[in-house]
Amino acid sequence: MAVIRGLVATLVLLAGACAALAQHGAQPMHQGFGGAERWSAVFDDPARDAWQRPDDVVRALALAPDAVVADVGSGTGYFAVRLARAVPRGRVIGSDLEPDMVRFLRERAEREGLPNLRSVRATERDPNLPEAVDLALLVDTYHHLAQRSRYFEDFKRSLKPGGRVAIIDFRMDSPVGPPPHHRLDPEAVVREMTQAGYRLAARHDFLPHQYLLVFAPR
Repeated sequence: MAVIRGLVATLVLLAGACAALAQHGAQPMHQGFGGAERWSAVFDDPARDAWQRPDDVVRALALAPDAVVADVGSGTGYFAVRLARAVPRGRVIGSDLEPDMVRFLRERAEREGLPNLRSVRATERDPNLPEAVDLALLVDTYHHLAQRSRYFEDFKRSLKPGGRVAIIDFRMDSPVGPPPHHRLDPEAVVREMTQAGYRLAARHDFLPHQYLLVFAPR
């Protein structure tokens, strides 16, 4: 059973990496992410909770109940629905490049009674947020972005005063996840975000396979 659980976790991590590639116009290992219902069985597998620790992540973000939050690379809504429940007087915007993911998350919000969650289609260079946000969360997505410093320089326009960007990505020594050449050391992320005009506001190390870095514009 332990071997099976490990295999499932690896599959989930691999699929998450592919989804992140699709979000930003790179070529994923699996072409296209139509059929969102099928992908939901992978992305939203309860086995993911053991290593992703989503409730701990949401608590660490310390969101006000009326916060406006963007989930950039939202996929089927693994984090987006949890964020929506965490900000009952706020709003959550799921942003995704794949139209079927956008459709799926929109329908999921209706199905799960989350009127404060909306889903928008991103472009390769712009998350297409309809309003400024207090926090943007990127999970296993940052390392696939092209021209990251420029992307986040431009992203400042999508942040409210005092807004933050939270980045979760795989550690270099993680036994699971994408190949090492697709990963970024957290210090490299700090350097790039500093170049884009941000400062490191918080660092969390409670995730077993990933780091969580929070940035604010300088």
